[in-house]
Amino acid sequence: MSAQLSITRTVAGGEETEAATRTQQVPAGTTAAELFTQERDVVVARVNGELRDLSHVLADGDVVEGVPVSSEDGLAVLRHSTAHVMAQAVQQHFPEARLGIGPPIRDGFYFDFDVERPFTPEDLKTIEKTMQRIVKEGQRFVRREVSDEQAREAMAAEPYKLELIGLKSTADSAAEGASAEVGEGGLSVYDNVRRDDSVAFRDLCRGPHVPTTRLVGNGFSLLRSAAAYWRGSEKNPQLQRIYGTAWPSKDELKAYQERVAEAERRDHRRLGAELDLFSFPDEIGSGLVVFHPKGGVVKREMEDYVRRRHIEEGFSYVGTPHISKGGLFETSGHLPYYEDTMFPGMELENSTYYLKAMNCPMHNLIFRSRGRSYRELPLRFFEFGSVYRYEKSGVVHGLTRVRGLTQDDSHSYVTAEQAPGEITHLLDFVLGLLKDFGLDDYYLELSTRGDSEKFIGSDEQWAAATQVLEDAARATGLELVPDPGGAAFYGPKISVQARDAIGRTWQMSTIQYDFNQPERFGLEYTAADGSKQQPVMIHSAKFGSLERFFGVLVEHYAGAFPPWLAPVQVVGIPVADAHVPHLREVADRLRAAGVRVEVDDTDDRMPKKIRTWTKQKIPFLLIAGAEDVENGAVSFRFRDGSQENGVPVADAVERIAAAVRDRVQV
Repeated sequence: MSAQLSITRTVAGGEETEAATRTQQVPAGTTAAELFTQERDVVVARVNGELRDLSHVLADGDVVEGVPVSSEDGLAVLRHSTAHVMAQAVQQHFPEARLGIGPPIRDGFYFDFDVERPFTPEDLKTIEKTMQRIVKEGQRFVRREVSDEQAREAMAAEPYKLELIGLKSTADSAAEGASAEVGEGGLSVYDNVRRDDSVAFRDLCRGPHVPTTRLVGNGFSLLRSAAAYWRGSEKNPQLQRIYGTAWPSKDELKAYQERVAEAERRDHRRLGAELDLFSFPDEIGSGLVVFHPKGGVVKREMEDYVRRRHIEEGFSYVGTPHISKGGLFETSGHLPYYEDTMFPGMELENSTYYLKAMNCPMHNLIFRSRGRSYRELPLRFFEFGSVYRYEKSGVVHGLTRVRGLTQDDSHSYVTAEQAPGEITHLLDFVLGLLKDFGLDDYYLELSTRGDSEKFIGSDEQWAAATQVLEDAARATGLELVPDPGGAAFYGPKISVQARDAIGRTWQMSTIQYDFNQPERFGLEYTAADGSKQQPVMIHSAKFGSLERFFGVLVEHYAGAFPPWLAPVQVVGIPVADAHVPHLREVADRLRAAGVRVEVDDTDDRMPKKIRTWTKQKIPFLLIAGAEDVENGAVSFRFRDGSQENGVPVADAVERIAAAVRDRVQV
């Protein structure tokens, strides 16, 4: 008897990718691997929508698709398999090591181990060499479905695996990476089997995996080790976690390592110290930044820009306090959902006060402070709102994840009929701002309601709001990526996902449709017919967080800000002391044109001055010697090391002023 299989193949066709299907007769007992013998890049199969090992035996009516190693799912399988190879190598060198969990993550994988001492860099080198040997052995990944009792017997020496078996089908099984081991349904164990059929390694795992360790290849590397609590809770034992990365080829691994090295060179925390922009003093606390004078210049330029643009776009500037009684956040609906990430309440005068984590409730009170007419709508409020969020110390990261942040927060109050136009207006505003700051590669993400109980409002309200956002997003012509379940509790949102100079994606600006808070605050306006109507509230943040945007800009430009943002735009460098007065006169003319300029009159020799200021990534160095003084000129030295000599001072001033005014990228 043969099985009737409908084989789904994806055929790439340039920008238009088309899925072709055909029905194929195959003998009973055919495995997925036998369907893809001519497609060497296929490492796993999607059978009826579920990822399966290539050893999976097909059934009549199955719909099968080959998953290449270069795809997102294929890479995850490759990395998960590499994690198993690493765990086997660890237990060869550390027999006492007990296994935690080992899931794939973005660009790599990790595995947790309970060991007597932390791993050293030398340990990682040894483990990596053993992994290479295991890969060459070509051990097979063999899956066995087991009962709970069989799983306990198979993993009897692994206490953490036994705990996971006990958590099967509970909410706790979703804890940090545990879903890669157990979940709803039956359990499975994977054996790494040598050619003589002996078992080299065993783990509790849902899979799937590549067919053999040989397919792991040589595109992997162990990166570092760190302490990690079991299942992500500080109440549990502390284990040792090894991080690694895996790619389909050595060349792809090398390209990844080069990207990582470039990212490290651009790390805003390092550049922030080198360029004297900001710091995080221990005396103040984790995740709380102070901006130094040079960083303050960049921050001021950002604030001046976005304040002016908001005013141009019809927003009124408002201001609200840093703390509020807790009742305000109960009314808004935030407290039940955000209390865990808010700083603890303070008991004052028989009331509980909170540092605010969001500005919108206070803007609602401004709207409600007097009667409103339809003639005032759209009514737009904007402020630089300082908000505070108690991020765990483990996730605080420089400027991109802080505990105290400044939002360029705005709220538009509109009629339901005005909402589509307002969202389009805000999208135009946001995209124009990003382009002005040199971020012009982006796509949109539409975050919608999920199945969680955290969302409030009716299905009809959510559907209508989501459609308005989707229509506005699609009208831009940009790529729109769905994000189901990613919405705020009060309504769907559009976020702009911007790519930086080395291709990394950052969530930047957001626009959110809110039909809940106006109802909770009893907001209303008088319509043209005299009736009282409820407005729609649209949240938008152009920078999002000013601190985070600052950090992204530092990394995007690698600290070499365009002239209009640079803390110091010009430095004058004299060839000798006698040429200092000439450069001071040039500096006076530049300052009169609004340019930030310094003259280096230190005792250092000219070559050292050039090296010093080049490291500070100054856009323009103006050098002056005897000939320049005599001719009323200067010599330009640019950041790329090129030079232009004998430029008349008037021309030099105009060129620099124009570069600043026009936001030229140099």
